[in-house]
Amino acid sequence: MRGSTLIRRGRLGPALAATALLFGTAACGGDDGGGGSGGGEIAGLITKTDTNPFFVKMKEGAQQAATQQGLKLQSFAGKQDGDNEAQVQAIESLMSAGAKGFLITPSDSKAIVPSIDKARQQGMLVIALDTPTDPANAVDATFATDNYQAGKLIGQWAKAKFEKEGKQAKIAMLDLNANQVSVDVKRDQGFLDGFGIQVGDANKIGDENDPRIVGHDVTDGAEDKGRTAMENLLQKDPSINLVYTINEPAAAGAYQALKAAGKDKAVTIVSIDGGCPGVDNVAKGVIGATSMQFPLKMASLGVEAIAKFAKNGEKPKATEGKDFVDTGVQLITDQPQAGVEAKDSAWGKQNCWG
Repeated sequence: MRGSTLIRRGRLGPALAATALLFGTAACGGDDGGGGSGGGEIAGLITKTDTNPFFVKMKEGAQQAATQQGLKLQSFAGKQDGDNEAQVQAIESLMSAGAKGFLITPSDSKAIVPSIDKARQQGMLVIALDTPTDPANAVDATFATDNYQAGKLIGQWAKAKFEKEGKQAKIAMLDLNANQVSVDVKRDQGFLDGFGIQVGDANKIGDENDPRIVGHDVTDGAEDKGRTAMENLLQKDPSINLVYTINEPAAAGAYQALKAAGKDKAVTIVSIDGGCPGVDNVAKGVIGATSMQFPLKMASLGVEAIAKFAKNGEKPKATEGKDFVDTGVQLITDQPQAGVEAKDSAWGKQNCWG
């Protein structure tokens, strides 16, 4: 989700006359900035929404880092996921304010690019968070989870568990939507790779030719649609015993459907996000294993990068071997499996989305 998903998951932006109404408080804290490497320069944060906990945690990390770096943070949010126009207006507002740079989780990875181009031409540093732009090099850097690795970890865990128990998997794949967005594709294919299922087209989710896969359905990263998707796939094959979900809200919905069908004890659910409610569901046994992301770290590192840029023009460099700055992923489970490194839910509760 990016929840995003991703997703997924769920995820913060103005015409000048409507700026205050659309975005709420634009300058969130940091107004007394000054000192520090930024010298009171303005940094922006533009997220998809301000209601998804994933983006709430991003805003928290950005504000903490802005205070530490002596930057003034202005944050913006759209009314809902997909609100590209709000993000366009947020960029225009930051350009008018003379911001040194901004962080953005693109609602529309292609449509936002012309506005980003204008900002960069004005000399601003632009960093994508969580969701890459299309093309990826439209921004100066991307700070994100390695979504393929996140999927691979839960796939490896599930494979080890099923091999230990001597069970043949019958897999339901609960994806984001039909648009084949990169987060969805990478998580899906990472899971399949980790489980030992050959991935077909590198640009598409799933591989319908493998007999272990019952099928795919979409959830929009939402709990209610996760339940519906699970109900649909159970009708197709009641013998499902392993469920991959794009994020933890979808996993919660899938569990409701399984419980209603009397199958919750016989089915293993794996997911991605590492939000506090998701970690609680690991502790309760609702989710067998989840891959934790670190949105607070994404935003705090992004603000630090803007501070460096404001000081000396330095731009962030991608993690070696990747085309983005990898902010890490950690498998969380209370059912450890041999050969798969993981932390338990107690650690997860202390670090969820840190």
